[in-house]
Amino acid sequence: MKNFVKEGQKLPLYGIGPYLVVVMAFLTAVVIYLSYNVFRFANLYGFWMWIFIAFGIAFVIAGFVIWLIGALKSGMDDSIADNHLKTDGIYSAVRNPMYTGWWFLIFGISLFWHNYMVIPVFFINWMIMTIVLVTTEEKWLLNLYGQEYADYKKRVNRCFPWFPRRK
Repeated sequence: MKNFVKEGQKLPLYGIGPYLVVVMAFLTAVVIYLSYNVFRFANLYGFWMWIFIAFGIAFVIAGFVIWLIGALKSGMDDSIADNHLKTDGIYSAVRNPMYTGWWFLIFGISLFWHNYMVIPVFFINWMIMTIVLVTTEEKWLLNLYGQEYADYKKRVNRCFPWFPRRK
């Protein structure tokens, strides 16, 4: 599929998403490798192992569902092609559901190794995602949509799904 689907489309269909997800997944893979081969002292067993696995399953499921709704069920592709700011559906709870979905999914997978040294990767990936989004896509959207996007940013969280604030 092309990154631009329509004449006059002002934003790329995929943006920086694939690159951002690959960076977050690579970082997480490195941390998983280190937790399994270097930080074995931090492995948890028994009750805590099952807690990590349960949270891992919950994060993987939540991440997949959030990504699925944002990517395939929201009509975002049409909004991008039509240069329309998407603010309804899942986009009323989180501004970047596809990134959030991958973020949760990647973190959930890391929890399966039941090693507490993987926990910081959740926050490191959040920082990476925030910095990249603020310096790229949020600038693009602010330039394209102006005050409408500025108001939307005030109401809806960037990466963590939450109830929207009132207008």
